[in-house]
Amino acid sequence: MIYITGDIHGSVSVASRFNTKNFPQGRNLTKQDYVIIVGDFGLLWADDAEDRFWIKWLTNKPWTTLFIDGNHENFNLLESYSVSEWNGGKVHHITPSIIHLMRGQVFEIEGKKFFAFGGAASHDKEHRKVNISWWEREMPNYAEYEEGLRNLDRNHWVVDYVLTHTCSNDALQWIVQRFKIKVEVDKMHKYFNEVKFKLEYDKWFFGHFHHDAELPDNQRLLYNDRVRIL
Repeated sequence: MIYITGDIHGSVSVASRFNTKNFPQGRNLTKQDYVIIVGDFGLLWADDAEDRFWIKWLTNKPWTTLFIDGNHENFNLLESYSVSEWNGGKVHHITPSIIHLMRGQVFEIEGKKFFAFGGAASHDKEHRKVNISWWEREMPNYAEYEEGLRNLDRNHWVVDYVLTHTCSNDALQWIVQRFKIKVEVDKMHKYFNEVKFKLEYDKWFFGHFHHDAELPDNQRLLYNDRVRIL
């Protein structure tokens, strides 16, 4: 089985999102089943006792947790983990059953192909401190954008699912109008728009905007909702 859910933001919500009451399905899962978080994982933040407690708590759950990075991550800490290959793409193994899916990678999971590309711009960075609560690496670099395109080329621009934290420019305009929020268009939105018009996919999942909604073009905004796809 594979479930996909939205932003966790660390210990603030991980316990409530995945406790037995709110996620009773979890009791029937195994380490061969997956729960995917589409960014703002947040459990790699201060590298303190609280972080370590919740990492252990999540590792001990019956399933395997996969996540893409959002913008609220400690990227210095995240990138201190060694890179390895898993199911066709590059990852960081945080623990044996908590795995970070790196940017621009295509993974084959349960016979389905997933294009994963984390990162997003923080809209409150002026209120955050560099390398304490905000990291420049929240936005991709040129090499990551290019690697994403190369990996899609290798897969003939056909995948089953797309996992991102922020979204295409088309989706952004829909969100801005629907939820009356103000977000500046950035390079990621434009990049994902180019990908969306060229890529053949079944469903595109993303987070970041703290709402749950179905969008045009088979795009799904996730926050509290949890969707089973397999």
